[in-house]
Amino acid sequence: MKLTLESLKSVGAFTGRPVEKEIKWSQGDDEYTATVFIRPLGYQAAVSDVNALNGKHDNLAGRIAASVCDEEGNPIFTVGDITGTADPERGALDGRLTVALLAAIFEVNNLGKTTTSPPSKSSGTNSRSRSAARSRKPKSD
Repeated sequence: MKLTLESLKSVGAFTGRPVEKEIKWSQGDDEYTATVFIRPLGYQAAVSDVNALNGKHDNLAGRIAASVCDEEGNPIFTVGDITGTADPERGALDGRLTVALLAAIFEVNNLGKTTTSPPSKSSGTNSRSRSAARSRKPKSD
């Protein structure tokens, strides 16, 4: 494949529009539900991950800030909004809300989902069971 915008588009190499998700979390005795938009992992998340590796910000806060957006894909949080450094009086984002947002990010990006592999077919020649070992004929020199 020749690397062009069209060839990349044809194989789905661009992340596309944000995905609408409903999240639920509790704070004390109160339960909340909200609609959020999650940007599939792409350039913004890659930049955030590199910045986190270089110690410029917290990895999870960066992932949330890079992923949670409005309907048009514009970020709604900064890393400081999530960690609390943007407004120390307001503080950090609630822990349960943070977990709900991370779960939505993982769902949109299929992280944590296991795919079932087809069962492997073995000829039995590499069997380590005792019965297989007993049934082998001794080598003759």
